[in-house]
Amino acid sequence: MAAVKKIGFILAFLTGVTSAGLVQAGELPDFAALAESAGPSVVNISTKQQRKRRPPMSRGMPQTPQGSPFDDFFRHFFGGPGAPGGHDGSIAPAKSLGSGFIISADGYLLTNHHVVDGADEIIVRLGDRREYVAELVGSDARSDIAVLKIDAEKLKPLKIGNPGDLRVGEWVAAIGSPFGFEHSVTAGIVSAKGRSLPSDSYVPFIQTDVAINPGNSGGPLFNMAGEVIGVNSQIYSGTGGFMGLSFAIPIDVAMKVSDQLQDNGYVVRGWLGVLIQDVTRNLAESFGMEQPRGALVARVLPDSPAEKAGLKVGDIVVSYDDEMITYSADLPPLVGAADVGHKARLRVLREGKEKSVKVTIEELPEEGGDAAQVKTRLKNDDRLGLVVVELSENQRDAMEIEEGGVLVKQVAPGAAAEAGLRRGDVIVSIDNQSTENLKKFHQLVRDLKADTVVPVLVQRRQGPVFLAIRVP
Repeated sequence: MAAVKKIGFILAFLTGVTSAGLVQAGELPDFAALAESAGPSVVNISTKQQRKRRPPMSRGMPQTPQGSPFDDFFRHFFGGPGAPGGHDGSIAPAKSLGSGFIISADGYLLTNHHVVDGADEIIVRLGDRREYVAELVGSDARSDIAVLKIDAEKLKPLKIGNPGDLRVGEWVAAIGSPFGFEHSVTAGIVSAKGRSLPSDSYVPFIQTDVAINPGNSGGPLFNMAGEVIGVNSQIYSGTGGFMGLSFAIPIDVAMKVSDQLQDNGYVVRGWLGVLIQDVTRNLAESFGMEQPRGALVARVLPDSPAEKAGLKVGDIVVSYDDEMITYSADLPPLVGAADVGHKARLRVLREGKEKSVKVTIEELPEEGGDAAQVKTRLKNDDRLGLVVVELSENQRDAMEIEEGGVLVKQVAPGAAAEAGLRRGDVIVSIDNQSTENLKKFHQLVRDLKADTVVPVLVQRRQGPVFLAIRVP
């Protein structure tokens, strides 16, 4: 009898657990409607680029019967005649996969910079299997955002949400092409907001535990209302796959970059001109602070907005335009998002006392290295084979150019290359007409008559030089 009672108790306990589990499962969010509605606006992106093949290593290749599976296997790794893709040192096409999403009915899309960086051809495939060769409107390495344009109309853009309304613990979902598996839906929660990564100090990332893998890059992150609140960009992984740490670029940051790329072809960011670090517990004690907070100024760059405003080494910035600075990583995104010429109000701790400092934000100068450079493509035409950007004030002063001019960032094979233009040249005039700005440059190039030869005045560090371009 006791045994029967014990079995009955176990059954009742298991039934209770099962019921509780069902009740709990019934409260989980349903992403089916979101996937059905938003899925068609998420695209698959593949790229082609030319890479040099590896030299053959057939000397160390094991001897196997010709035509056997092992023969094919070893040829793939050791090269030699008939190796897949060839390993003869020639140029082979390379492919990469990513995701993107539609932001306008007339064919503008967003994706990641690293998805399309260095691509010779970008292919966009829609949910209905239509494929387009996309134009790279502009790409920004600092924010990892790129804007593409396809020749399509009456597309369905996704709804844009407000990342500021996100709460930690809120459910979110991603749609993308992990490992090439198109329109895969994964879900999770917001783990943290405003994360700063070592290589991306200007982006306050949204951290989630949504499963993001290679191929998801550039795809949208949704809230439960079906609105895009982020662009999936990075994962933290020791294996190359998902480990529960995914990072998305807030959509308001991405859309601001997109607007600038579409309007100007490049991105302008605010600049303060300081090197900062976190305030540790010991540093806080040494500065007479009750608790660690703020951004400690370790260096003030010469001729920077910070120097002009009187900021000093040892100052601790505790607020920027009334926004509290808890960690040093909180400051760069605020400064970077500011308009050039904005008069920012800083509260700093100096020698134990709070002090108010007003700083006029200037344009962030271009740094050396590809990772910090803005890469763009001509929006309206590329008939000369040039990629150009506006000159910053620092570049203008260095080149001793009083006004006008556009900086050559890239020279593709074409008319400009044949005429002798090269990266780093500043185009001052075309056909004896001043290139006052990027917009004027595009207009002048569009108006050039085909099959004519026009003079182009170029400023180089050695001095000005005229070159003759034959217009294709």
